[in-house]
Amino acid sequence: MRGARRVIGVVWPCLLALFAPSLVSSISVNTPAELHASTGDTVSLSCTFTSTSTPTSKMRVDWSYRPQSGGTPGSLFHFSSRAFPPPDGQFLGRIQWRGVPARGDASIALVNATLSDNGTYTCSVRNPPDVHGSPTSHTVLTVTPRVASVRFSDVAVLLALVLLPSTLITFVLIGRMLCPRKRSDQSKGYRSPIEVTEGEEYGAKAKRAACCDLYMMDSEDEDGYYDLKKRPPVDEGYAESQC
Repeated sequence: MRGARRVIGVVWPCLLALFAPSLVSSISVNTPAELHASTGDTVSLSCTFTSTSTPTSKMRVDWSYRPQSGGTPGSLFHFSSRAFPPPDGQFLGRIQWRGVPARGDASIALVNATLSDNGTYTCSVRNPPDVHGSPTSHTVLTVTPRVASVRFSDVAVLLALVLLPSTLITFVLIGRMLCPRKRSDQSKGYRSPIEVTEGEEYGAKAKRAACCDLYMMDSEDEDGYYDLKKRPPVDEGYAESQC
């Protein structure tokens, strides 16, 4: 019996030491492998984790950044009971905490992305006693220049500002071309007989005088002799009215 107890006393610590890490090393951190954004976008750097232990005040979240050109990763963001944004550097004032530790969320947001933000972002979560497993995960962010695009609202505003005024002006010009001619025709058609200018009265008198001289010319005058055979027939009523 004593020998069996000794064997159990030796084997049990070994088994405990062998399986204990697997019991507490269940933390797992996950992030998207790649993210794509345009300059000026707000990029959500998602980071979720699972742990067998409920997150406490001892839980820590660390974000680091390594530029696309390479180099040593630098600290980007830290959370321990509260958020600690970067105090200086290119990310100053551009990192926002979006995480909810109680829901297994340790995400952050990058505001106003620029081309210099291209690189690898690493999320690391520590939640004692879960300190083993896969506590880190990486995301490669690629920021590209924004392509100018025309939205439907922009097109509608452009049409309203260009087509409507031009259409209105076209109708106004057509109206001004037609209306004066119409008024002119009406004024000629409805002109009063007494509206006779001095020049027109003189011309009428001269015309009547010429007509009368033509038909009442002295036939005995040699210079003004008119061949009656060649004279066209004259309506007596018309002649009397003209002379």
